[in-house]
Amino acid sequence: MGVLARRQDKAGVAGEIRRVIAAPMATAEQLEGWRQDEAAGFKGWDFSYIAGRAAQEEPPWSYRTRALELVKGADRLLDIDTGGGEVLASLAPLPGRSVAIESYPPNVAVARDRLKPLGVDVRPVAVGAAFGLEAASFDLILNRQGHVNAPQIARCLRPGGRFLTQQVGGGNLADLAALFRGPAPGLENSLSSVSADLTANGLRLVRGEAWTGRQAFLDVGALVYFLKAIPWIVPGFSLDTHAAALEALQDRTDASAPLSFTIERFLIEAEKPVD
Repeated sequence: MGVLARRQDKAGVAGEIRRVIAAPMATAEQLEGWRQDEAAGFKGWDFSYIAGRAAQEEPPWSYRTRALELVKGADRLLDIDTGGGEVLASLAPLPGRSVAIESYPPNVAVARDRLKPLGVDVRPVAVGAAFGLEAASFDLILNRQGHVNAPQIARCLRPGGRFLTQQVGGGNLADLAALFRGPAPGLENSLSSVSADLTANGLRLVRGEAWTGRQAFLDVGALVYFLKAIPWIVPGFSLDTHAAALEALQDRTDASAPLSFTIERFLIEAEKPVD
């Protein structure tokens, strides 16, 4: 090996040593805390486990306030992707004929336990599948951050009926996913794309608004819990496979830099015209 080659090799080794020494390392206590957060149970759509450890800005509209207004005038209600039924239950008293559908199987039993006492019929319906409900049978359909099946929504709404949805934009938390080398944001879920789908199926747009804000985590463990609870943000996430990224984030918090990321929401209200 020539002199220059030896020098370059030594320089490369020295650089690698400096890189390893400079790499952030979590303490044993921090790792144990993250393990506990990773193993903590998640049920329905309940993030109370990290209450006080995470904060999210809210859009300028209130989905719940508008939903309450619409519920008061409804006779038959359908809630799409109800989760554990948390939001729908908060709108009680509900119309005498109320149905909730849910696409994530573990949530169905949770939603039934919460909503059955309120008179709600909870049914499992896979994403993209037919709702299995009578045509023109609902005067209000709600959807808070669930899948939008525009043909089924249009089919099930009565003439004059309303559809209200708050959605998560396709670029939601893209900056967070990038830190874990997660997937590029899917821009297909947007105000324009969903609006176009609804109008193509015969609905008339009444309202449409889009907004971006911030989601913050006060400690890395809260983020660990969040990523385990919502696995599509960083597919395959675990403490074992993503320890280096988590340690880098811990280094950021140690330097008093916030763990703050971009969220996207949009709201649509649409009506089925009266023939």
